[in-house]
Amino acid sequence: MLDIAAKLNLSNGYVDGDWLSAGDNKTFAVSNPANGDIIAEVADFGTVETEKAIAAAKNAFVDWSKRTAKQRCDIMKAWFRLIMQNQDQLARLLSQEQGKPFAEAKGEIAYGASYIDWFAEEARRNYGDVVPAAKPDTQILVLKQAIGVVAAITPWNFPNAMIARKVAPALAAGCTIVIKPAPDTPLSALALAQLAEEAGIPKGVVNIIPTTQTEAVGTLLTTHPDVAKVSFTGSTRAGVEVAKNAAPTVKRVAQELGGKSANIILDDANFQKAVAGGVIACMGNSGQSCNAPTRMLVPEARMEEAIAIAKAAVEKVRPGNPSDEATGIGPVVSELQWNKIQGLIEKGVEEGAEIIAGGPGKPEGLEQGYYVKPTIFANVRNNMTIAREEIFGPVLSILPYKDEDDAVAIANDTPYGLAAYVSSGDEAHALKVARRLRAGSVHLNGAGVNFMAPFGGYKMSGNGREWGVLGLEEFLETKAVLRPAK
Repeated sequence: MLDIAAKLNLSNGYVDGDWLSAGDNKTFAVSNPANGDIIAEVADFGTVETEKAIAAAKNAFVDWSKRTAKQRCDIMKAWFRLIMQNQDQLARLLSQEQGKPFAEAKGEIAYGASYIDWFAEEARRNYGDVVPAAKPDTQILVLKQAIGVVAAITPWNFPNAMIARKVAPALAAGCTIVIKPAPDTPLSALALAQLAEEAGIPKGVVNIIPTTQTEAVGTLLTTHPDVAKVSFTGSTRAGVEVAKNAAPTVKRVAQELGGKSANIILDDANFQKAVAGGVIACMGNSGQSCNAPTRMLVPEARMEEAIAIAKAAVEKVRPGNPSDEATGIGPVVSELQWNKIQGLIEKGVEEGAEIIAGGPGKPEGLEQGYYVKPTIFANVRNNMTIAREEIFGPVLSILPYKDEDDAVAIANDTPYGLAAYVSSGDEAHALKVARRLRAGSVHLNGAGVNFMAPFGGYKMSGNGREWGVLGLEEFLETKAVLRPAK
């Protein structure tokens, strides 16, 4: 079992199978957002270490990509088992560096590990052999081959799962990877790397670059000629820069970016269940989810009913210390994020939205740490800042609509298109509305995420897909081999 205190090398990055300090011995502090305590000093890698990692991944690709899908699957399944054996300790580490409650962190470890298990099996079953396609005058062989070295740039909101959902399909496909975790949450990445090493993943196949030198390291990863693909999750602004950097070398780029997801409560829905469920879904992970249903659309004639239900529901969302089992949501990840959220809450007040719960400031009794009051605005107009910008905090906007066409128009009136939600008493009715929404995922009647379904966005929410079969094929090149007919 992994002993976080005694065994995990928290201070060093992981390159080519070695645990390294930064060449200039620079470090950066990782703190607990619940109380500000420093929990680790981590090597602050720069471009020199990143170059080494890319070279290591390039060298390792030769052997790793030649292994059979079954051989890769066996090693990845050993990694999966180690993660699950150490689930509690990994969850405690995640909770300390990111701030989410322990139970929620434990769930993240489990579904992050499940990506590794599922993609290993999917590659073994379906991508181990040549796929023939018949033609009368030629024999065509269609090969699916690993794309090469992958640069993965991951965010802090799901520090374990976001890495797992990139590294699992990449490794299953036969790629090697260089991971730059967010500087707020590098410890989960380092823990995963240690368990990968224990599982027998060869040196150079997985490399971890902890750094605060985000611009320099990110630019190198996205421009380097030996990197074949960039998989990025983060803000739309940063995603645009990734695409610009990758363009001169014509890299494949997958981007999972921002969202401002609409949650349409149709008039024939179970109103109590749909409104209350929408509140809880928005507040999960302290609102720090790109696909959170942050814009709730309700019939204008039922706004007061929606307000009453929402107020009752949000009272059950208890902010508190992540180590307390009674806690519903923990702090947000950093002071920077807290200040941004506060500014947007104040902007909502300034623009005339009605606060029905929460508001500016910290919850009573939680003055230490980066806690945000679970906040709900009602009678929001879709041109208000809080309805346009991704807040990434526990803040919900309730907007009225006149009729179904108006609801669809409001839902689609956003630069984003990551997810959407529809509730109706008639599933066929909900599906009819879902077809009209410009979003990569639409959840009907409270359906949760399913990692076998492709996940990604329309418009400025990104390009490419993660999860499912399409998520694996993002890391594969297609080669047609044509031979004369016999």
